Amino acid sequence: MGKTLLTKVWDMHKVATLPTGEDQLFIGLHLVHEVTSPQAFQMARARGLPVLFPERSFATVDHIVPTLVQERPFGDPQAEAMIAELEKNVRANGIRYFGPASGRQGIVHVIGPELGLTQPGMTIACGDSHTSTHGALGALALGIGTSQIRDLLATQTLALRKPKLRLIKVEGDLPRGVFAKDVILRVIADLGARGGIGYAYEYGGGTVAGLSMEERLTICNMSIEGGARLGYCNPDTTTFDYIAGRELAPAGGEFERAVRFWEGVASDPDATYDDVYPLDAATLEPMVTWGINPGQGVGVSGRIPRRSDLPPERRDAAAQALIHMKFAEGEPVKGRKIDVAFLGSCTNGRLSDLKAAAAVLKGKKIAPHVRALAVPGSQAVRRQAEELGLDAVFRDAGFEWRHAGCSMCLAMNPDRLVGDQICASSSNRNFIGRQGSAKGRTILMSPAMVAAAALAGEVIDVRDVM
Repeated sequence: MGKTLLTKVWDMHKVATLPTGEDQLFIGLHLVHEVTSPQAFQMARARGLPVLFPERSFATVDHIVPTLVQERPFGDPQAEAMIAELEKNVRANGIRYFGPASGRQGIVHVIGPELGLTQPGMTIACGDSHTSTHGALGALALGIGTSQIRDLLATQTLALRKPKLRLIKVEGDLPRGVFAKDVILRVIADLGARGGIGYAYEYGGGTVAGLSMEERLTICNMSIEGGARLGYCNPDTTTFDYIAGRELAPAGGEFERAVRFWEGVASDPDATYDDVYPLDAATLEPMVTWGINPGQGVGVSGRIPRRSDLPPERRDAAAQALIHMKFAEGEPVKGRKIDVAFLGSCTNGRLSDLKAAAAVLKGKKIAPHVRALAVPGSQAVRRQAEELGLDAVFRDAGFEWRHAGCSMCLAMNPDRLVGDQICASSSNRNFIGRQGSAKGRTILMSPAMVAAAALAGEVIDVRDVM
């Protein structure tokens, strides 16, 4: 019987089975950022525990870094203190650091793949829930908490329970105006924000095989929003071509040997799964969320569901969402006025995302009442976009062109909603307060849909302006 990538990579990294029944798993790559690591380093120091393998950890700043002006010291004293603490910890422990002065700073889940750190067959951990992003390259990538970061610094291992595995099998060509973001929003809408609890998600089928690496990164990024422990795609030629030539990837004969290994970690054709969820790509349309979790989404031509039509376990959340969003059952989301448009995040802050939005915006102006931000996911993405003239497209349309960072995805930096503003966002979470205001409202959608909403000043179907 064939094996899945989950089983192959898990077994390769398993050190022991613990008395708790958990497996002790060796972690090949540890990614560090400024928000979740200070306490972990402090706890390790308090116990006299050195960083065991500093060469396997890499750090950057993303959550608190301002995207308008990045000169030091930062205007926010707390943000300055956080970055200073990270810099102290990486210096003391010999950890490589990609800070703002390096030219390679960015959102941790953007720079890992673009630098060639993320590779197939790896186990990867980071103190951030969207670490599942790195699974797009055929890795097992886990978001962890602060106490687990301490354990990882000290032992390079984690105590984990192997999840069950669900195959998300998508077949067919994506319709016009439909992007990877729409695929994953549809999966989460169908299965629910808690539907993946206890599972890992393997994304497969002809549709996924035909996606670019950046599109696969978007899909795997939001696995956690569906409740899954992690998500991944099987490595293939697209994966290998993406990695080739990157700064920290294997080169020459080492790359050729690596490819032979990477080919072997993919799930076998006769592998079995605990569950299979089929999705026909022909049924997809641009997706938008109407509620306060990513599972509360509909196609742009659809209507907000009536609570009586929802499964019983989703009705209370729907009631809370309708009150917060000031929406009503049965009404369309299309036509809903927006105040802010946000392009960026670890979900959709890559070059292809900016290209898709710029293609919609070129030669047009956003609605006068809309504030719009375009935030590259890394300094490298920003440079590439400027070389292509995308920054001029955004500025001419009325967008603010920013430096790299998490920005308005979350309320840990100056980019925030005010009052009950509604934001059309390419980010990953629409939780209450996520974008900085307890009354703020977030509608998740693809970058192209965000651009279209910014032009119209309301939620519209991007296919009408493409």
